[in-house]
Amino acid sequence: MTLLLSGVKILDLSRVLAGPLATMILGDLGADVIKVERPGQGDDTRGWGPPFDDRGESAYYLSINRNKLSIAVDLGAPADRDLLHRLLAEADVVVENFRPGTLERHGMGSAAMLAAHPRLVWCTITGFGLASPRPGYDFVVQAESGWMAITGAPDGAPMKAGVAIADVLAGKDAAIAILAALAGGRRGDRHLSVSLLQSATTALVNVAQNTLVSGAEAGRWGNAHANLVPYELFDAADRALVIAVGNDAQFAACARALDLHALASDPGLATNAGRLARRDEVVSAIADRVRTAPASDWIARLDAVGVPCGVVKPVREALEAVAASPLTGVAPQAPGTVRHPPPRLDEHGTVVRRDGWRAFRDLPVNRSSSPCDSSGIGGRAG
Repeated sequence: MTLLLSGVKILDLSRVLAGPLATMILGDLGADVIKVERPGQGDDTRGWGPPFDDRGESAYYLSINRNKLSIAVDLGAPADRDLLHRLLAEADVVVENFRPGTLERHGMGSAAMLAAHPRLVWCTITGFGLASPRPGYDFVVQAESGWMAITGAPDGAPMKAGVAIADVLAGKDAAIAILAALAGGRRGDRHLSVSLLQSATTALVNVAQNTLVSGAEAGRWGNAHANLVPYELFDAADRALVIAVGNDAQFAACARALDLHALASDPGLATNAGRLARRDEVVSAIADRVRTAPASDWIARLDAVGVPCGVVKPVREALEAVAASPLTGVAPQAPGTVRHPPPRLDEHGTVVRRDGWRAFRDLPVNRSSSPCDSSGIGGRAG
């Protein structure tokens, strides 16, 4: 087992989603992560259910907290602050998402801690930037970042994504920033700042660039694509599928595979610009054809000629294709590993208070959480 971040110490002072996701990613890569939680209640997401597992842990919490130790700490207690200072003295990275001024009131603000510990990298995750006191809730950020304005049916209401996309993007951005700081030898500013708003807005990518280049407001396309045709959802005789034509050769292959030879031979549809101009005609012809047979028939035909396509799977069916466990979630891609299940609140409080970071040295690896050892929804575990 190769643990690329073996020996890197991460003090996780964050809660909810973005911060815990970032630290879980680092933990999957081998870092030692100590999750610091409020006594009694712990991370907010411990109560975000049902569903809860048979130990009473919420599925939401379990999804982003594997490969960590948990200790409950009261910032108002001098002894607990002393413990945090001892952990900080050996830590490589702190991740936190406290409201501005909270840590400063307890003498643990980022500026003071970075001055006291020259090796430390400090990552603050906010909703709207370091200067804003606004709480960072994903739904609000999706609204203000442009995501909801472009999601949903063209004639419908603005719609949020089905997952907390702003939190997920910010968590991944935070992990990337931390890895860059560590790889760069902690040169430059060691106080990293990631905001949900910036991560979500940046992730508009081509939609943002379309607006910047054209000056025109972006709209909602539902399951269609603003720049490509055909690139959308179609209803087969039994279930929905998507066809995602990305270039002119794929369109010709698609039309022939669907026996739509008039489309394939029409010179006005040979380029994507031509298809965009005649979007309704192209989409209508494909929709009429596709609804005449089961999705599996069309998938087989399109796969055979290299046209990107796929059926719309519900979540349970999608999970059958990956390593996934009710305890440890969807397994990370290589080189990540799952070594420890998400901790109970203060599960490691005694050993961390006694041994500090050395608690990881004698911590047994839960081999049953390996992707190949126990059964999950898909018959494999994470």
